Amino acid sequence: MRAIPVTPQTVQAARRIIWFEEPEKALADPVRFMAYAMTYARHEDMRVIRQYVSDDEIRQALDAAPPGIIDSRSWAYWNLKVGRFPPPPLRKRTFDDSRTAASTSEMSLQERRRTAADAWRNLREQEPPRDREDMRRCAVQDWLAKYRPGKNE
Repeated sequence: MRAIPVTPQTVQAARRIIWFEEPEKALADPVRFMAYAMTYARHEDMRVIRQYVSDDEIRQALDAAPPGIIDSRSWAYWNLKVGRFPPPPLRKRTFDDSRTAASTSEMSLQERRRTAADAWRNLREQEPPRDREDMRRCAVQDWLAKYRPGKNE
């Protein structure tokens, strides 16, 4: 995808669309910028951007958009605008957890719960044992320090 030129109009649109970044930096990555624009741009902003971006480039931006930026409504709208109906599946963010052997997408809910419970138990076993009487004594002292009768009188 071609770079979107830095003009006063595109800078103004980029400032509204990606408000948390400098406009020049936002425009430097056209695929990411278009993902945000397809989700958050106003009609006036898209009129400015569309002067520099063709339908083919919008298709490219949709295909390469980082997951998690475009919402499902915008995804359906822009795919329809470029002639894709029904739209391809929306890309989702995934989190790689190298500690588990199987992919979470292949695991059932019960298997994921069991894996999480096992991981929690292993974590607890690594902690040093705590004296329950000492824990109780500390809790009572903390409570008395905060709520002792007559403290605020």
